[in-house]
Amino acid sequence: MLAGIADEAGHGLRTQISAIRALGWGGIELRCVDRFPVAELDEHRFARVVEELAAAELHVVCLASRIGSWARPISGPFDLDLTELDVLARRCAALGTRYVRVMSYPNDGLDEAQWRARCVDRLRVLATRAEDSGVTLLHENCSGWAGTSAKRMLELLDAVDSPALRLLFDTGNGIPHGYDGLAVLKEIVEHVAHVHVKDAVGSPAEHSYTLPGAGQARVTDCVRLLRDNGYTGAWSLEPHLGLRPHEPGELAADAPQRFLAAGRAMTELLR
Repeated sequence: MLAGIADEAGHGLRTQISAIRALGWGGIELRCVDRFPVAELDEHRFARVVEELAAAELHVVCLASRIGSWARPISGPFDLDLTELDVLARRCAALGTRYVRVMSYPNDGLDEAQWRARCVDRLRVLATRAEDSGVTLLHENCSGWAGTSAKRMLELLDAVDSPALRLLFDTGNGIPHGYDGLAVLKEIVEHVAHVHVKDAVGSPAEHSYTLPGAGQARVTDCVRLLRDNGYTGAWSLEPHLGLRPHEPGELAADAPQRFLAAGRAMTELLR
């Protein structure tokens, strides 16, 4: 299924739905609606989201949470993540999805052993709670202890040892984070349950994002490797062309057009 994190096309849900439908896709990944993360929407607004997505006949492939993300270092209060997971688990049930995107906590002054131990402890608790709630956590190759290393991703899966923790691979994260994404994918591919599609050029110090297939992330090779290894999950566009949610800046005035251009490029690439 083709899908997209459509808050990069617009803040409002109607704009997000319009972008996905204009591409002819059947899936959407929710992160923010009207600038509010899904877990922070009040009950009335969330009920409207459920109704509007059902009316548009769009399937929600994943909820992109802030758990363990760039905004929540390992030194931060764990209660925030537990509370968010509880809310999102209920909202997954209402939306008919079972996936919640998480990361593995940026460091904040701890030594390597302490950082690893705290990260594993937190993900183990979260995975147990997720399993009890019938949802699956998807760890993304992004911010956090296990974010940029295949060895650590596999170590995290082994240490947590839960069917409620699997991997999310983002094709374009290697460029801004300074690693070879395709090389990482070759080692983790059998554990990947969800894919974000983006592309980029440059280095961690100076990079920019491009249409899928036009950058240096070897997106086509990543797609081929995933398919050759039996991947049948969603392909979810996160182009970072009209909005970079983890960096300062407003939604670009032509964000819908940029999102559509990236979506068309992704569709063609996948063909």
